[in-house]
Amino acid sequence: MIDHAGIAVADWHKAKTFYDAALSPLGAKLLHMVPEAFTGGAKVGGWGRDKPEFWLREGGEPGPGRHYAFAAASRAEVDAFHAAALAAGGRDNGAPGLRPHYHAHYYGAFVLDPDGNNIEAVCHRPQQEG
Repeated sequence: MIDHAGIAVADWHKAKTFYDAALSPLGAKLLHMVPEAFTGGAKVGGWGRDKPEFWLREGGEPGPGRHYAFAAASRAEVDAFHAAALAAGGRDNGAPGLRPHYHAHYYGAFVLDPDGNNIEAVCHRPQQEG
């Protein structure tokens, strides 16, 4: 239903470093930068796997309390997202684990980004037998 979403960030370089690290385990990377001639001089970039789906815009009004959940293909990707996000300066907001109050296989991890947004990676699949 949602094609893409974006948020304002206070410090472009700090946010870019965070999202490069946090989204890499999920197979996402910075795919496009909008030329500053079209943004009033602000840095605007989009991350995704195949197309830009999550956008950051420099300046504006960053707002803590926003929540974005990114799909993970496995519980291992959720774990790797959480570790990478913490290593990149995120703050823990819920360690990787089952959240059965959502549904039996909901496995998620939550991190606050540099602007205080609640960023999540979630896998809805059952644990794979190994």
